[in-house]
Amino acid sequence: MDYLEIEAICNRHGCFFERNFSLAEKTTMKIGGACDIYAEPNSEQCLVELVNRAREDGIPYFVLGHGSNLLINRFKGVVIATCSLPAGFSEDGNTITAGAGVSLSAVCLAALGLSLSGMECLYGIPGSVGGALFMNAGAYGGEMKDIVKSARCLNERGEIVTIPAEEMKLSYRHSVFSENGWCILSVTMELVPGDKLTIKQKMDELMQKRRDKQPLEFPSCGSTFKRPEGYFAAALIEECGLKGFSIGGAQVSEKHSGFVINKGGATFKDVTALVDHIKSVVREQKGVELECEMLIVNRE
Repeated sequence: MDYLEIEAICNRHGCFFERNFSLAEKTTMKIGGACDIYAEPNSEQCLVELVNRAREDGIPYFVLGHGSNLLINRFKGVVIATCSLPAGFSEDGNTITAGAGVSLSAVCLAALGLSLSGMECLYGIPGSVGGALFMNAGAYGGEMKDIVKSARCLNERGEIVTIPAEEMKLSYRHSVFSENGWCILSVTMELVPGDKLTIKQKMDELMQKRRDKQPLEFPSCGSTFKRPEGYFAAALIEECGLKGFSIGGAQVSEKHSGFVINKGGATFKDVTALVDHIKSVVREQKGVELECEMLIVNRE
């Protein structure tokens, strides 16, 4: 594939790009093969130009947030990362608008500083705002759909449009963006006034729960499986005797069975083999079909 126009856009905007770039350090699982070309747009305009150029030239592309819910192997195409986009946000009364590449936890802290409540349950999720909306991230009884008001996006025709929350099809770990391929540029969240001390206490309490119950000391994609209706994935996995089970460097966490961790040197094949084994055993023993929560990408 010809990436000269992609490189030209990067050069014009002065943003980082590299050919044959290893993606391992760009994911929280610390696993990743190479992509043909990796680019870090440093402005929204640069991001828009890169996505539109890839579309026009028929180049496969993948927009990468903080890589916190992603298992990626080889990607034959261009990976466009949002990590170098401007990290600022704006507030207007009870609403906060943040760029897609901004850390979700950073916005939670900004809301705390403004004494705005509604994001406490999202604090500690290691993802970007755009990624969180893409998958309707959530924890401890709350989700993005509870607070999102609208989002600015690049649609399939290369136009920047604003889509209201009602049109996003937000449901459990799902949004319309996984269907239409639109690129999220910024997200506006509507919160409610609260007491700063109370907000902070809840954030601290939920963060401590994460530290106590989740294997944060190991690389992972977070919860590996979605919650099956009427069940808890971690309980099913543990009841099947799979807690601590490993293939290569990939292991079912001994601390929380809902997490597959990289205990050291795990490969894409290790993780996918372990995931397939877990699904097979749970299906045979419990009659429940587990579905991955993490996004698995492999374009060779």
